[in-house]
Amino acid sequence: MSKFEILGTPFEISGVTIRNRYAFSPVTTATQWDDKGSITPRFIRYMEDRARGGFGLLVTGAMSTDGTVDPYQATGPVITAAPEAFKESSKKLLDAVHAHGTKMFAQLTMGLGRNYPGLPSPSENIVFGTANDMAPELTAEQIRTKINALIEAAKLVKESGWDGIEIHAMHWGYLLDQFAMKCFNRRTDEYGGTWENRLRAAREIVEGIKRECGENYPVGMRFSLETFVKGANEGMLTPEGEQGRTLEESIECAKLLESYGYDYLSVDTGVYDSFWYACPPMYIPQSYMFDMAEKCTKAVNIPVICGGRMNDAAACAEAIEAGKFDAVTLGRPGIADPEYPNKAIAGEVEKIRPCIACNAGCFKSVCMDQLPMTCAVNPIAANEIELDLKPGSGTKKVVVVGGGAGGMEAARTAARRGYTVTLFEKTGKLGGHLIEAGAHHFKKEVRQLNEWYQRELKELNVNVVLGKEATAEAVKAENPDAVIVATGSITSMPPIKGLEHSVCALDAINHPEQLGDRIVIAGGGLVGCEIAYDEVQKGKNVTVVEALDKIMAAGAAAPLPNLMMMQAEFAARNVNLMINTRVTEITENGVVVTGADGSQCTVEADTVINALGFRPVNTLAEELKADGIAVCTVGDANQPANILKAVAEGYAAANNI
Repeated sequence: MSKFEILGTPFEISGVTIRNRYAFSPVTTATQWDDKGSITPRFIRYMEDRARGGFGLLVTGAMSTDGTVDPYQATGPVITAAPEAFKESSKKLLDAVHAHGTKMFAQLTMGLGRNYPGLPSPSENIVFGTANDMAPELTAEQIRTKINALIEAAKLVKESGWDGIEIHAMHWGYLLDQFAMKCFNRRTDEYGGTWENRLRAAREIVEGIKRECGENYPVGMRFSLETFVKGANEGMLTPEGEQGRTLEESIECAKLLESYGYDYLSVDTGVYDSFWYACPPMYIPQSYMFDMAEKCTKAVNIPVICGGRMNDAAACAEAIEAGKFDAVTLGRPGIADPEYPNKAIAGEVEKIRPCIACNAGCFKSVCMDQLPMTCAVNPIAANEIELDLKPGSGTKKVVVVGGGAGGMEAARTAARRGYTVTLFEKTGKLGGHLIEAGAHHFKKEVRQLNEWYQRELKELNVNVVLGKEATAEAVKAENPDAVIVATGSITSMPPIKGLEHSVCALDAINHPEQLGDRIVIAGGGLVGCEIAYDEVQKGKNVTVVEALDKIMAAGAAAPLPNLMMMQAEFAARNVNLMINTRVTEITENGVVVTGADGSQCTVEADTVINALGFRPVNTLAEELKADGIAVCTVGDANQPANILKAVAEGYAAANNI
């Protein structure tokens, strides 16, 4: 048996056989429902692709069950409000998924609690992300109303043919999690106080479902093993001082959940207040959950499915072989590559399109921008019907100029459509700004993405021309039918006295050995902050100067989990953060900075890094347009942003030729 074959072996949840060790995590797409309460064709196609890609178990995002106590439902319509629409559309979804041998569970929520404004909580609690907005306390009658509503929804789910249910959730600080956390549940009635009382709602839910749906109908719990929280809006990098639920308490909690009748636990970590653990950015190491999950697995006799930065297939196979957990649940990696399980089980891990844990399309689009989900590396994710690859229209020759993320995606997409593609890259290697973006030790997946693109281009027989600048004459000599310009961006040089004596951010990343011990970084966007995070871990004295009122806000603003972790790390590692402050001069002694009130001071530095942003390089496009050639410009050549924008534009340009 190869080290990957165990990933393809089945396991059981309450008599239901799951064909392999891969589950797809519940992730909100914001496209699951139409206005009639039916599951959309778009969502069906999204899930069907992941069933076809090899996932043994699919779990939906949270489905709403209570239409009376909570003033609004952020997770979609209450499913019992339109039962026939739910049943009919469920059949279409389940038929599509079951055709591939995949099982599918519906995730049902009791509520979101203090995570969102206006929603009730076990006790009166500060709403996440606010200073003093308060979530009202649930009455005992309201709690029972919500529990009964969830049980009624479970009956509808079983009647509609679903293979099981996952309860949302004693994780991420949602309502059931708030009941189980001592810092958010200060009740003195039967739903507060002792562990048994704080878990009473979870117990009454599963007992009610089993009573109505049968003892053998699978019911699992999404469950955080460590919350990393001191209190409202106070997350922690380490578990010392935990006020939510410690790992040891969670193990005892897991035993109780099993005794109540839960058939599996899908485990992760974190709550909204410690968002970097709930939705881990690339700064959290891969496989960090293994040891915690193992302790849970040893304590219970039901399957433990482990999630959270689980995109190292070899490590996961070894961990399952060692009995650390029973299966893997992938959210973001399964969005990035719906065929992840098939490739991993076959041992073809180099073919997996890597999730880069950026949180830009999956989290930020839905939770911050109120838009449908997408993915930085998979531009059609959750939009497969509308954006699927089009057949090529005849024989065409396509020239792509620039070998960064946008250019490589454009070349790959055009080649997949059957076109003859030549890609020019003026340097001696492909990658563009992916090279710098992947240079930090915590950005391994970006390096993997660059390698993946290069393998794809080779397999698709794209003619890659390195070390040759594509002039207008060189492009015209190819007699192209279409030209896509992805010439990227260069460092911006605003009119700051002495800025020419600074080190540009890209050089600082590529040659960190040249940086001194005292570093001042002009610009607290993503690039500047990641340089600071890297260098402070080497023991450097780092100052970040940012003109805005917070870091990682300029350009494409950072997703909240990434921002929150960077802020926590800067505080823990004593990074000197100067917000609402501008660099006004660079001198021999350091950097002169000016605050919003006009006050000035000098910050001493051995090295000053210019991370003040980038400007597009698009002169070639203008030359070609002047010669009457149809040109599409993508990525940073339009406007510097991020990988998501570059890949999406590269795909769209090539898919519409």
